[in-house]
Amino acid sequence: MLRKAVQLIDTIRALGVDDEQVLNVMGNIDRTLFLPPTLSHKAYENNALPIGQGQTLSQPYTVARMSTILRQHMLNQAIVEPKILEIGTGSGFQTAVLTQLFSHVFSIERIKALQFQARRRLQHLDCYNFSLKHGDGWQGWAAKGPFDGIIVTAAAATLPEKLLTQLSEQGCLLIPVGETEQHLYLYQRDGDTFSHQIIEAVKFVPLVPGDLL
Repeated sequence: MLRKAVQLIDTIRALGVDDEQVLNVMGNIDRTLFLPPTLSHKAYENNALPIGQGQTLSQPYTVARMSTILRQHMLNQAIVEPKILEIGTGSGFQTAVLTQLFSHVFSIERIKALQFQARRRLQHLDCYNFSLKHGDGWQGWAAKGPFDGIIVTAAAATLPEKLLTQLSEQGCLLIPVGETEQHLYLYQRDGDTFSHQIIEAVKFVPLVPGDLL
């Protein structure tokens, strides 16, 4: 594990994330690569940080928590080679974590400049089991579905119904929902029925529909 990451990982573990595989993956990815140089000194603080274009690099605890929930679902359902859809590539850090945990990651970003930078970072880290798309996250990526897991890294004002339809029969959707008050929801599909639970209160930038940049 990167020496400078040890304290951050200990902090995340103390907050209740106990999936050592997720923590080990996060501790071995250099977070400074995913931030503007002027903010690299803050890379190992447990805070969300701006990456430009009005977007943020999610709080490390949140990345670990969401990644753990997603991984545990795949283990519980005995899904051997999970196919994951990420809505909101951003700087690419969450994408990088997912590529180390799952077979293939499909990721959508509405801001072309962020997508371009994320691709370069992922290739620099020798991550190749990913596909990126410049598109509207509210629409998902039906042509590549169904997905065993969908993870959304921005808050939707209401639930994007199209994402539910792109889940596999035992798939799950992890999504922040709300505007002033936001909560992280876990939706689980069982054939033609869906159940959901609220995980915890969160704070994300908005999931903007359409309007590609």
